Amino acid sequence: MNINHKTYIKRCLQIAKNGIGTTHPNPSVGAVIVHQNKIIGEGFTSNYGGNHAEVNAVNSVANKSLLKEATIYVTLEPCAHFGKTPPCADLLVKHQFKNVVIGCVDSNSLVAGKGIERLKSAGINVIVGVLEDECREHHQRFFTIQEKNRPFIILKWAETKDGFIAPLSKNEQKPIWISNPYSQQLVHKWRSEEHAILVGTNTVIADNPKLNVRSWFGNNPIRIVLDKDLRIPKNRKVFDESVRTIVLTESIIKSQESRENLIFEQIDFNKNVAKQICAILQKHKIQSVIIEGGTQTLQTFIDANLWDEARVFIGDTTFQNGIKAPILSARIALEQKIKNDILKIYKND
Repeated sequence: MNINHKTYIKRCLQIAKNGIGTTHPNPSVGAVIVHQNKIIGEGFTSNYGGNHAEVNAVNSVANKSLLKEATIYVTLEPCAHFGKTPPCADLLVKHQFKNVVIGCVDSNSLVAGKGIERLKSAGINVIVGVLEDECREHHQRFFTIQEKNRPFIILKWAETKDGFIAPLSKNEQKPIWISNPYSQQLVHKWRSEEHAILVGTNTVIADNPKLNVRSWFGNNPIRIVLDKDLRIPKNRKVFDESVRTIVLTESIIKSQESRENLIFEQIDFNKNVAKQICAILQKHKIQSVIIEGGTQTLQTFIDANLWDEARVFIGDTTFQNGIKAPILSARIALEQKIKNDILKIYKND
């Protein structure tokens, strides 16, 4: 394999990260256009409803006559159907690209090889599968929705060195921090990258969290709140309607009618709660969710084996007693220090 193919797909992956958290339910694709071993154009997917990566890359090329002798690299197969925008495969055919190099095939039934076939039938040389594993990992949120009919699920919590996630009691309705400020900022970056954030009843009552993005620049995730018996006081910040919020409850009464930014959905808490939550998120076309607690909520998804990644901070502190952290047995994919914290990232294989 030409080593340059990998080099340019790596660049595609690098710029595709710029769109994470802004393109859902579309994937954040990266595209690079190369002419005579020189990059002449680049692009990544715009916010949902805007241009796809291929369009932005083509638009960035000053001299369009070069495209006939150029190669375009993309992390994901160009689309072949009309959605919010016209098919990208048709655009590449129109400009008569010489080569198209694709990281991975799109498993969406509307595409799934149709884009590749469209390009080949127009006489374009197509190469598929360059850095395929890396491209699939980058597009893991999109592929999870397509292949598992549920959002990509990230579990996140911080625990003390002696294994507690929270104290048994506290004097104020605000978080008691286990992780350091650098770890906390990283969490806000993660929030900006995911479509939704989910917490349980006790977390809202105990901490009164905003569940938004503050220490980073980016979009606020949709807030998902579990409240079986509607116990959460209505003066809590999650009900301020500043961010779209979905409350999952068992009993919906007349006074709990949904509004534009405050939606009530009914589930049966005596059945598989995690599976029902996934169905509600799928109904609302939510591509990914980061679950931030508490222990009971996190353990529900662990026990149901409905999770893809877990991000666990081990803080440099002890509680001696308190609420125990979730129990998780899985492969550690990454372990790193963040100042005096240890971050462990687990993958569900």
